[in-house]
Amino acid sequence: MDSEVSNGSGLKDARITDLLVFGFLQSCSSNSFQAELEALGYELPVQDHLWEDHEDELQTDGSRASRFHAQRIEADSESEEDLIQNLARQLAQIGDSMDRSIPPRLVNHLAMQFMNPNLLEEDRRRHLATALEQLMQTCPADLEQEKATLVLTMLLAKKVADHTPSLLRDVFRTTVNFINQNLLTYVRNLARNMD
Repeated sequence: MDSEVSNGSGLKDARITDLLVFGFLQSCSSNSFQAELEALGYELPVQDHLWEDHEDELQTDGSRASRFHAQRIEADSESEEDLIQNLARQLAQIGDSMDRSIPPRLVNHLAMQFMNPNLLEEDRRRHLATALEQLMQTCPADLEQEKATLVLTMLLAKKVADHTPSLLRDVFRTTVNFINQNLLTYVRNLARNMD
């Protein structure tokens, strides 16, 4: 029975992390990857109100389901997603204030690593972790370590996507995976405390 519970929460946690990172990238004050972010948004299981101009979905019986109907069915999860969006905006504000502390050479190096098509996901996470370790040394002392790690992880994703917009999908997925592996409990607690 425990495995069933953890599988269900795992899917929910992955969705929360997707929404958090996506919302963070959406909320950053400047980005050069808006078109790529919009395309990514259509692929993610995000709430309908985030992409209101998305077309109706084709159902298995050939009919089209109204997005409005789907939104009403998922009304309970909408408030949770709104909370995650608010959290993402708050973290993006912190990120905007830390943006200048990230050296361009670090971003260039990380972007070059992500451009390697032969790099495994595990290697990408390792490169992200290495860059993050370097940045944590310059982090404001008044910011708790887990929050700083979360913000800097997403900020690195933003900086790499700004540097090379075509890397957005790869850096997004690696960032989500990194957060799920290293900061999931913290993200869950942040989401719960937003209620």
